[in-house]
Parts: sequence; structure tokens; C-alpha cells
Amino acid sequence: MKVSLIVAVSENGIIGKDNNLIWHLPKDMKFFKETTMGHHVIMGRKNFESIPHKFRPLPNRTNIVITRQSNYKAEGCLVVNSVEEALEIAKQNGDSDPFIIGGGQIYKIALEQNLVDRIYLTRIYYSFDGDTFFPELNSDWKEINREDCFKDEMNKYDYSFIVLEK
Repeated sequence: MKVSLIVAVSENGIIGKDNNLIWHLPKDMKFFKETTMGHHVIMGRKNFESIPHKFRPLPNRTNIVITRQSNYKAEGCLVVNSVEEALEIAKQNGDSDPFIIGGGQIYKIALEQNLVDRIYLTRIYYSFDGDTFFPELNSDWKEINREDCFKDEMNKYDYSFIVLEK
């Protein structure tokens, strides 16, 4: 099983503010949907709750929510207490490429515990004001693919889709 992490990060390391995305990039949302479709998506409770009701659980994916709350319920989702437990469920279900989709605390835990094999990073070339940061990556990560995209009428910022592996 190869564990992937998928994230969009601004130039200054921001991934959100007030438990919300700051930017609107339809092409990135499409990339996220196409990349994670059919896989397990693993997220923290706050990240799950930040998804608008009409879009949760994320369709055509097994949604796993991580929380410390012992009685937490999320309709249409599996609820666990750790990243490891979520990954074990994905493994038992035969998913060869589950995705860690956030938020900040879950990314930090997964990277610190060396649980991630691949990162799908959307780098947004703009600095935002925010309160949630993506952890600094160490030198173990090497770029294996990049697609540079430029702002247009639908996407307000320049950005790149980057794939990193150890």
C-alpha cells in the first residue's frame, strides 16, 4: 500500500483560515476529485466539518474521520481515533493508495510519523493571511512530476500541480 497526501499550499505555507479554504481554484478542486475518486480519504474532524453539508461525505470515496471524541458520529463515514487506525482500515479494504486530505494537525502527524509515501502538492503562487500551515518538508522529498498552470478567468492565481516521493 502506498499512502498519499494531497494538499494545496500557498507560497507562505498557508492551507486555511478559520477552518476554511481561502482561495477558489476550480481546476484544483477538479484535480482533487479526480485524484482521490474511488479511494479512502482520511481527514480530521475539523476538516470534515469544514466541507459544506451538500458535499459530505465526499461521494464515491470511503470517508474516514479522525477524532479524539469517543462518541462522534459522521453520517456515511467511518470514525476512528488515529491516522494509523484509518490506514489499517484502508489496507484491510484493499485500497492500494489511500489519501490523507487534512487538515493541518493530521498532515503534521502523518509526516512526523513517516506514514506518507507520496505527496500531491498544489503550490499556489500567492501569499495569503491564514491560521493553518502545512509543515515544512525535509530533504527526503523529491519532485517526480510538475504541471505549471496559469491564472485565467476561472482560476485567480498561478499554481502548479507537483508530485513528490521519497
